[in-house]
Amino acid sequence: MPDLPRTVCDELKATSASIPKSRMLVGLDGFVDTILHVVARRESLSKYSRMEMMRDFAAKVEAAAGLSANLEFVTQMVKLGGNGPIMANALGSFGVPVTYIGSLGAPNLHPVFAELAQRARVISIAEPGYTDAIEFEDGKLMFGKHESLKDVNWKNLVAHVPEEELLGIFQNSALIALVNWTMLTQMTAIWEKVATRIAPKLTGPKRWLFIDLADPAKRSREDIATALKQVTRFEKHFRVILGMNLQEGRQVGEVLGFPPPDETYGTVTHHATLIQQALGLDTVVIHPTFFASAADAAGSVHVVGPFTAKPKITTGAGDHFNAGFCIGRVLGLNLESSLQIGVASSGFYVRNAKSPTLPHLIRFLKTL
Repeated sequence: MPDLPRTVCDELKATSASIPKSRMLVGLDGFVDTILHVVARRESLSKYSRMEMMRDFAAKVEAAAGLSANLEFVTQMVKLGGNGPIMANALGSFGVPVTYIGSLGAPNLHPVFAELAQRARVISIAEPGYTDAIEFEDGKLMFGKHESLKDVNWKNLVAHVPEEELLGIFQNSALIALVNWTMLTQMTAIWEKVATRIAPKLTGPKRWLFIDLADPAKRSREDIATALKQVTRFEKHFRVILGMNLQEGRQVGEVLGFPPPDETYGTVTHHATLIQQALGLDTVVIHPTFFASAADAAGSVHVVGPFTAKPKITTGAGDHFNAGFCIGRVLGLNLESSLQIGVASSGFYVRNAKSPTLPHLIRFLKTL
């Protein structure tokens, strides 16, 4: 077993008693995800061959242009979705005390969030969105229905969680994760309220604040630039982590004027450093499929992930990485160890289609 996974096993065992004491707040989205495969060839009522590659799906759609096509989808599972709920569920599986605020059903919790409600304190402020996630071996296509997310706004938030109560939740949290900026069109305004009404009243050491923009390609450069300015302002009151996959890292870099990195260790790690320095954040992390890179004031590093060519699930892999990485940061581990926890958390999830517990993760690390 290489040195790093063995070292991280020892670090997790030594610090595991701190996990139940490290409260975290996550929000504010919520989706019901339907995971689908595309039928390439139907052989019988119960047997079919799956369309494995995204390019085959693209070719099928292109061939139908000007005509029509009949595509069959087979449901693999219906599960909780959204960057926040998946991340919160993963943190809860590790034993972290989590408060989740988001769009989980109104007036009643949607059944897919029942497991999360057992692992965390949940406060629902709106109906969930819905996503059809079509998975291929080389990626996924996500089709969203987001009408209900307009209700995720500051006025509705404080109607369900009064400002003083919200301040108390922030005060008692070691880490706050505010994710899925792209789909929550009122998130920048919520961030501004947090920065001006909540953050200045916090006492004690700076808390960690994790931000995930979540595929901002459909938002304008001006919107992204405005969001990044607010993220930078958060650093006055928090230790900010900006988490991105490779494409998100390229999109943020473009807004900041940096050339897009290719998918190599050195260029992605350098890109993380450029963004971290440009925005003045505590930590910037970028996680492509095969590895993850991060930069903070002490330097930068990358860690190779346990890639599998045959994942059981890919939707939520990045959120499991984020959960693992954030646990490492909260436990006081260095960048390299935090990245190792992140890639191992994601690696376990895609192989098993479930969130790892801490014992699961330690056993998995021992196999790397």
